[in-house]
Amino acid sequence: MEKVRAKKHLGQHFLNDKKIAEDIVDSLIHKDKYKDVLEIGPGMGVLTQFLTKKEDFLTWVVEIDRESIAYLKKNYSDQLNGRIIEGDFLRLKLEDLFTGNFAVIGNLPYNISSQIFFKILEYRDRIPEAVGMIQKEVAERMAAKHGNKTYGILTVLIQAFYDIEYLFTVHEHVFIPPPKVKSGVIRLTRNSRGKLPCEEKLFFTVVKQSFSTRRKTLRNCLKALNLPAEMMSEPQFDLRAEQLSVNDFIDLTVRIENIRKSI
Repeated sequence: MEKVRAKKHLGQHFLNDKKIAEDIVDSLIHKDKYKDVLEIGPGMGVLTQFLTKKEDFLTWVVEIDRESIAYLKKNYSDQLNGRIIEGDFLRLKLEDLFTGNFAVIGNLPYNISSQIFFKILEYRDRIPEAVGMIQKEVAERMAAKHGNKTYGILTVLIQAFYDIEYLFTVHEHVFIPPPKVKSGVIRLTRNSRGKLPCEEKLFFTVVKQSFSTRRKTLRNCLKALNLPAEMMSEPQFDLRAEQLSVNDFIDLTVRIENIRKSI
């Protein structure tokens, strides 16, 4: 196996196994829905080398580390042809880069992976597919079904707009430097839900407030919303947030919105 010089950066551990890298790239399966793929944090190009061989799309990379940028420009300038972006993905105005739909892929920094997925969510109508390698616990949480203890805020908000598949586990020894935890690869595929039947900001508020104290019921967690006593006495409010499906949260938000409009 070829070794590459790399450093831990922004919580990122660089993959050093070409077979796994190729498997991650091959996890992009909806290539008919986009013409561009943006790789986040390519580092020394372990995924890039396989992405640039694909003829179904154009590969772009965004990297914040200057040493990695220098490496990418030296080794991948011909393949990427000006599509190497030095900067922070979280600060990018993606609408300025792409005129059509695009996919996202990457070995994502552990400590900002949730922020990355929230940004993907922001551009959900332009990103039909995303594949990411993240901390295994976070990957499992995102793919969890309601009733599972790992089901949480990120799960509900992402699953409202994406179908999520946990694809496979990646062990510690294939990274430089080795992390202390295992990683998981997930695939997000945009679902058929175009727009929520309720105010999106209120939906986010209801979900976040519902999970504010996991062991407490909705009745306790949603007190801050000042809902009518008659509504709060309903059996649904005896449940904990993890027991509600995404559709349950949407329906609950619709009811809350309608009550507020009637007052």
